[in-house]
Amino acid sequence: MSTPESLLGISPVIPVAVVHEVGQAVPLAKALLAGGVPIIELTLRTPVALDAMRAIADEVPDIVLGAGTVTTPAAAKAAAAAGATFLVSPGLTPALLAGMEETGLPFLPGTATVSEAIAVLEAGYTEMKFFPAEQSGGIGYLGSLTTVLADARFCPTGGIKPTTAADYLALSNVGCVGGSWLTPKDALDAGDWARVETLAREAAALAR
Repeated sequence: MSTPESLLGISPVIPVAVVHEVGQAVPLAKALLAGGVPIIELTLRTPVALDAMRAIADEVPDIVLGAGTVTTPAAAKAAAAAGATFLVSPGLTPALLAGMEETGLPFLPGTATVSEAIAVLEAGYTEMKFFPAEQSGGIGYLGSLTTVLADARFCPTGGIKPTTAADYLALSNVGCVGGSWLTPKDALDAGDWARVETLAREAAALAR
């Protein structure tokens, strides 16, 4: 089983969001949708993340809702129960792989090295996260993998900016990028959903 092709093809950018207040979740998801980005990766980094996920699942059913920073089988199970429709991990262990598989949801396992990418391929998955992208070699590194790991496709995440996203998307082994710039903390804290919508519209226009 491999992550469905459609997961990397939904949007040029998967917004990576850290929500500190449940009340931010629904208007954030609606702003992304309004800007033409119908997907969100809500990270499990705050105490309210699962409640925020439930709110989005209940009130914004048209967005593809993912759980990010999944690091344990228990977190994978909790995210699935909260309404996540896909999972993203920063890395991978045999136990975490089994836990994500058990949910039945598609997922992007995290990789940062050739050996880790090969391990994911050996497990039967061709699509994966590359994290932290900039710190792990960036565009040059990913580009060098096109000949040695021809079957692997990546969603690089970590340190990517609007000015570099297009260069990543130009690589043949990149399906989309993960970006936190669409959901800046100051905009969320201020409830500036118009800004989020504008950032989403700019991201949706990026060529792949």
